[in-house]
Amino acid sequence: MAQRHGNGGTDQVWAALGGAPELTERIVYGGPPGLLPARLPVRALARATVAGCALAAAELAALRTGRPLPTVRVDEGAVATAFVSERHLRIDGRAPSSFAPLSRFWRTADGWVRTHANYPHHRDRLLHALGLPPTVQPADVEAEFAGRRAEEIQETVYAAGGLAVAARSPEEWAAHGQGATVATHPLLTRQHIGPSAPPRPLPALAGDPLLPAQGLRVLDLTRVIAGPVATRTLALLGADVLRIDAPQLPESQDAHNDTGFGKRSTTLDLAARSGRATFDDLLADADVVVTGYRPGCLDRFGLAPEALAERRPGLVIARLSAWGDDGPWGGRRGFDSLVQVACGIAAVEAHEDGTPGALPAQALDHGTGYLLAAAVLRSLTEQAGHGGSTLTTLALARTAHWLLHGIADHEPGGTDHEQGHAPDDRATAAPYDADRHLSTVGSPAGRLRHALSPVAFDGGPATWATPPGRCGSDTPVWR
Repeated sequence: MAQRHGNGGTDQVWAALGGAPELTERIVYGGPPGLLPARLPVRALARATVAGCALAAAELAALRTGRPLPTVRVDEGAVATAFVSERHLRIDGRAPSSFAPLSRFWRTADGWVRTHANYPHHRDRLLHALGLPPTVQPADVEAEFAGRRAEEIQETVYAAGGLAVAARSPEEWAAHGQGATVATHPLLTRQHIGPSAPPRPLPALAGDPLLPAQGLRVLDLTRVIAGPVATRTLALLGADVLRIDAPQLPESQDAHNDTGFGKRSTTLDLAARSGRATFDDLLADADVVVTGYRPGCLDRFGLAPEALAERRPGLVIARLSAWGDDGPWGGRRGFDSLVQVACGIAAVEAHEDGTPGALPAQALDHGTGYLLAAAVLRSLTEQAGHGGSTLTTLALARTAHWLLHGIADHEPGGTDHEQGHAPDDRATAAPYDADRHLSTVGSPAGRLRHALSPVAFDGGPATWATPPGRCGSDTPVWR
């Protein structure tokens, strides 16, 4: 049974995005209860970030059609399925490769540490930091870690360019320099940067379905779920998305089969003059640039936000990172699994035997991805009337802080009925069936079973126009 009424987390997301509060009344919630179960309000995070993104898409569609705001529909089953889209993916019936053997929790002399070694270069750096040969077995790494302190492992591996994080409680993270820094920031920030630029009215939309990002060009410089989920969503909504990777750091084709829907993919060596010249040609006609590398990493190529806005006035820029732009870890690499460990989520979700736990989905990645897409859409709506260039900044650690301390979990199906919200009557909904939210399509990589997008509004698209292609196989030009 669908419900239309006030909600908590979505109101917070929409306020962070600067949207008019009355627009959230156009959201209708439905679907079965009890999905994404966890001690922390993961379900509320997932629902709120998707709702905010869908509402931002509907708002832009209304602007470009001149029609009333379409009704936004948030289906709990679609949301839960999309938040584990990488687990539902099948390529000709084969499950994709997931976490590598050396990406896991390890017991140390004084606690726990988690490593991330899915990419070959991260695995090599981890083993180099530990003084272990490439042929090492997990048991040898386990023995090495057992005699060392978690913090010492973390810093040794980081110094070698690898990825390892000591497990902390929420209280220990709050006392840590990076945790304290993250706590001073809102969920996301949006600001005007660069020289003034006139409003950029968007052409009127025509046709069915409504594609609010139709005609917009997006440069996608992101990796690993959060950024690719955001740009996958923009592609769903009609944007021409061109993903750019460095030729020496190719993306996993399995990962691209999940998050590459609707996009094209190319490689550019930005350290080479020819690569920078090609990027400049693309930037000259771009509307949006999304980056997902650690702060400062792209600056040496002239891709700092201020430089981009100077060269392309009126640009919408969205930047996400693991830990945030400032603080002692501002320049460090990170992934969802590591942020969960550092900020105390793994401790809150610990198993009965005391071993660290994890969320039922990589919810920091997926949630931040939908927030990022929503911020881009809202910026496009505002710039159509006011002009200027905008920068949105997000971080997995900020989303984690919101999950741990900030979500107002009195949404549909929540437990707080003291503010006039309707009680939860979702027990009458049909049982959850993931197959209802999956589809199958042919692609250059094979036949793909994939999760459908949870971003839905009346008249909007049901799926992407094209399946993923081969990573890096497209020419670096706009359509």
